[in-house]
Amino acid sequence: MSFLWFLIIGGVIGWLAGVILGKDIPGGIIGNIIAGIIGAWIGGMLLGSWGPKVSDFYIFPAIIGAIILVFVVSFIMKSMRRAS
Repeated sequence: MSFLWFLIIGGVIGWLAGVILGKDIPGGIIGNIIAGIIGAWIGGMLLGSWGPKVSDFYIFPAIIGAIILVFVVSFIMKSMRRAS
């Protein structure tokens, strides 16, 4: 059951990062989950462990890390569309 919560919270964090930036994450729900999980890892590495913790995610660093990830991915996707 904890793995299911891990996926749900990861998806919510990825979705929230996309909403904050106004960008769509490629891959839909799966993309949101991946962005949330990788974003949580990036946020944890850059900002450490602080704030409320839900299902192994520290919320504030995870959201900030996911925002960084979504921004970088959208920038790369935009430059790839221009190049072709």
